[in-house]
Amino acid sequence: MTTSGIDAVCVGETMAVLTSPEALAAGTRLQVGTGGAESNVAVALSRLGHASAWVSRVGDDPFGRIVTDAVARWGVDVRGVVVDPERPTGLYVKDTAPGGAGVLYYRAGSAASELSAADADRVWSRGARIVHLSGITPALSARASALVEHLLDRRTGNGALRSFDVNHRPALWAPRVAAPVLLDLARRADVVFVGRDEAERLWGTPTAEDVRAVLPEVRVLVVKDAEHGATCFEGDVEVFAPSPEVEVVEAVGAGDAFAAGFLSGMLDGLPAERRLRLGHAVAGAVLRSPGDTLDVLPDGVAEIRGTGAGEAGE
Repeated sequence: MTTSGIDAVCVGETMAVLTSPEALAAGTRLQVGTGGAESNVAVALSRLGHASAWVSRVGDDPFGRIVTDAVARWGVDVRGVVVDPERPTGLYVKDTAPGGAGVLYYRAGSAASELSAADADRVWSRGARIVHLSGITPALSARASALVEHLLDRRTGNGALRSFDVNHRPALWAPRVAAPVLLDLARRADVVFVGRDEAERLWGTPTAEDVRAVLPEVRVLVVKDAEHGATCFEGDVEVFAPSPEVEVVEAVGAGDAFAAGFLSGMLDGLPAERRLRLGHAVAGAVLRSPGDTLDVLPDGVAEIRGTGAGEAGE
């Protein structure tokens, strides 16, 4: 737990989200919310009692203010968010009712696509114990990709653990384009999260052990396998924790919640098995809700966490 300073800073785009319980048509009423992988992690870490910050760019528009205010209300430090007077805040629409078009993104040329290595000082100035990134950001632009490369470069920064969620989004870039880039970035990180299915899609690795074989240098590798469970590789040690049964309302945001739970366990000095269980518990809470973010701490968190706390990565 935190006594002073920032535990984790999360870097990446958060968009305004428009949703409706019915398929889009003329006259459909839409509800405005927020959604972003990295800010989801920051929010969940804050809900778990850690000091978290979010660094990004938003437009000088109502959506940018809605997004920033919402993340701040969840207890996240947003002083590292820059308002861009010329580019808009990204937007996506959930048209997921029967007969709907699915998820529609409107983020090309967004303010966050202007993230660059010049933004790194706003990350390092927070003195965080963990810097969390995802594979979404390098897909936004060459400049944004350069920021991720810089933040994962072990010659930069203040000794923070570098956490990277592969988080491949086919709608942003095809597997054949994304695969070598995401593999290179993952190899630079200290902590990596990847779904078994996305790893197979990207790198042809059908098992968790195969994923470890292509990422042998990663200090802590977590391979998630949906309803089956998750495996943590740390040095030569392999630990598996099965997923608890969950009645799924919506899957969006569950991977971010899992990452937050696991990173919370690292910050608290928990052993791998308890970190995995905490990840499952937090992900389960998001799976049972229609939103992308962690609203209420799930039952069992206190039991999993126990009373011990230590330094990140111990």
